[in-house]
Amino acid sequence: MEFGFGPEDEAFRGEVRAWLADRLGAGEPDRRDWERQLGRAGWIGLGWAEDGYGNRRGSLTQQVAWAEEYARTNAPPRSGHIGENLLAPTLIAHGTPEQRKRFLPAVARGEELWCQGYSEPGAGSDLAGLRTIAVRDTGVAPSDSYRVTGQKIWTSLAHEADWCFVLARTRPESTRHQGLSFLLVPMDQPGRIEVRPIRQLTGTSEFNEVFFDGAVARAEHLVGGEGNGWRVAMSLLGFERGVSTLAQQIGFAQELARVVETAVATGAVADPVVRDRLVRQWSQLRAMRWNALRTLGSSGDAGSPSVAKLLWGGWHRRLGELAVRVRGAEAAVGPADWSAEAPYELDAFQHLFLFSRADTIYGGSDEIQRTIIAERVLGLPREPKG
Repeated sequence: MEFGFGPEDEAFRGEVRAWLADRLGAGEPDRRDWERQLGRAGWIGLGWAEDGYGNRRGSLTQQVAWAEEYARTNAPPRSGHIGENLLAPTLIAHGTPEQRKRFLPAVARGEELWCQGYSEPGAGSDLAGLRTIAVRDTGVAPSDSYRVTGQKIWTSLAHEADWCFVLARTRPESTRHQGLSFLLVPMDQPGRIEVRPIRQLTGTSEFNEVFFDGAVARAEHLVGGEGNGWRVAMSLLGFERGVSTLAQQIGFAQELARVVETAVATGAVADPVVRDRLVRQWSQLRAMRWNALRTLGSSGDAGSPSVAKLLWGGWHRRLGELAVRVRGAEAAVGPADWSAEAPYELDAFQHLFLFSRADTIYGGSDEIQRTIIAERVLGLPREPKG
């Protein structure tokens, strides 16, 4: 039994393991159907600060056990994690009772999927520079609505989502953090919302561009009050840290184990430099795990998420580089067809190498994370803004 997990947690872990084994034994399920299965079993919303929405609450250690077992069994990628882990805690903290009653049960049942409309061209890491606008319109149906116009980018799972929470400027004359609002926008608006997948190096397209052309958002779906969007948006970003970090590390450990196995099989482990890098990867992963356990449940300091992002982003990219090194020349052989029409046939190590190139960029680049640590933790002078 690992430090921090008691007998009740281990019993809960056994329940999770048995349920996953039973459901995953029939093969890969459809992603939407899988969300509904999770919802029916009560696995969605374990970490919410409230229950009563069809979810059941779990202790912090039970949330960790669930996330770790989910990662360990290679269960399907989640389509509903944005609604469960980002939107729901935000509505519990800032939403009205009517908003929580309308949206949280559907998330808990796995019936409505969400995407996040934050980043824009020219306003990614510097989110306060966004230019998407939302204009109040009281003369159209549904009455008393906002019309949203602008573009979002890097919008994960927008092609599957039913709803998008959008950060938009409701006071056109405002600048920077002022005059922003947090709106819940239905995605099923043909002619008003267009989703364009962004094809990546790996051939996959989970990121998208989203274009809003007068898309309608009901005024009653404004969260936190008009002009308070920055406060709501920053609160939401704070929910991204927590038990998901530990689950992520389970996946990292599985990837590292496969790299070690391959290094032994190919003979690359005979190279002392490769051995040194493997040991470094293992020891750094253990250090990240214990740091995550140490900070779990604590409010931490303003730089904790940035420190964690710096650590795992660089670690994972180095693992991708090591993966292709232990494979040798074979890893340099790409798919026969790189055309836009055909899916890429990359093996696991090639996918790891290519995808992990982005780990030090998305979610706030390493440069941005270092600036946050310098200014908010070390108290260094703020970097001049252009």
